[in-house]
Amino acid sequence: MSAIRSIVRVQQDDFDLGLEVKALRAGDPGVGAIAAFVGTVRDVNDGSGVSTLTLEHYPGMTEAALEDIAAQAHARWRLNATLIIHRFGELRPTDQIVMVGVTSAHRGDAFSACEFIMDFLKTRAPFWKKEQTPKGARWVDARSTDDDAAARWGAAPDQLGSQPSDGQRTR
Repeated sequence: MSAIRSIVRVQQDDFDLGLEVKALRAGDPGVGAIAAFVGTVRDVNDGSGVSTLTLEHYPGMTEAALEDIAAQAHARWRLNATLIIHRFGELRPTDQIVMVGVTSAHRGDAFSACEFIMDFLKTRAPFWKKEQTPKGARWVDARSTDDDAAARWGAAPDQLGSQPSDGQRTR
């Protein structure tokens, strides 16, 4: 098996799923499985139309949190490589927000690690979302279902994603 690789990028620019997966597995003959997840902006949330979604983050802190999540996945499963790309800035419905890619020798490890990374990203990564709706702007509150999803991996809720003073932790 090749050396373990973990790539984290926080960027404004969009990404190409096909190119990212191709690069993630390139040159590694030990890859037998690739799992990938892409999250996109919806046009409706909590019963209101959404025209834009603005994502904010703390540079440096955000990348460190994502790198820690990837390291935890590598510690739990036999993985060859992980990739986390998360966008920030103003996005519109159908725009891509996040990509998680995982390669491993076997599908079970790849699927589990991909899901784990997304569950932890939703509860541990310091990003904040503000939606523009017909009634004005609103911060997106944290969801208890995200904490429940992370808890199934043996994780207790934490405060890493504390919201700026005019809202609460989000995802």
